[in-house]
Amino acid sequence: MKKILFAVFALVAAANVHAQKMNETEKSLINAGDKNTMMRVLQTTNPADLKILQSVSATVDLKDESIPLLAQRMLATVKDPASPGVGIAAPQVGINRNIIWVQRFDKVGEPFEVYLNPKITWRSALMRKGTEGCLSIPDIKGDVMRNYTIRITYYDLEGKHHDEMVEGFTAVIFQHETDHLIGILFTDRLAQQERLQFSRINDEVDFFVEKKLRRQ
Repeated sequence: MKKILFAVFALVAAANVHAQKMNETEKSLINAGDKNTMMRVLQTTNPADLKILQSVSATVDLKDESIPLLAQRMLATVKDPASPGVGIAAPQVGINRNIIWVQRFDKVGEPFEVYLNPKITWRSALMRKGTEGCLSIPDIKGDVMRNYTIRITYYDLEGKHHDEMVEGFTAVIFQHETDHLIGILFTDRLAQQERLQFSRINDEVDFFVEKKLRRQ
């Protein structure tokens, strides 16, 4: 038991090595409303917003007192009846920190769940093509290639570390949102995949394998 506890504490400590608590500008933005107040979603059509959306986000301090309020306001934002989404990342509301919400279509009730410092540690060679849009990119959709299965690690709001495999549409959402944390938009993925070649698995579904991966 002591070894297990030590390992858990070590994981938490590792997650906070380069983490810093929210600065005053971030705290001011977060504290501008209560937990039910939606935040403004940044748009790529605004140069100042685009700069934030294209920036790499920082590791969040798991003990930061601002996290619960930010998480609740992000949830209120992604569930906006006027413009609902299936996921949202902190940069989209002006906070360059590694926090995302994902709707878990692979779970009963399809709940929204929050993830702190998420990292994709493995991706399948099998790809799927699916139409994506983004709350931060108005009036644009595109068919994006995503890995069908991923392995992802993250922390929950209680600071507990998780490691799990995710597949299908939920895996697509995770990939879309974690891309936001490294300044990549789905339109960047569209441009990237134009330079790659894929082999279709069959004619029934949009499953592919990148050709260079097949040769390895």
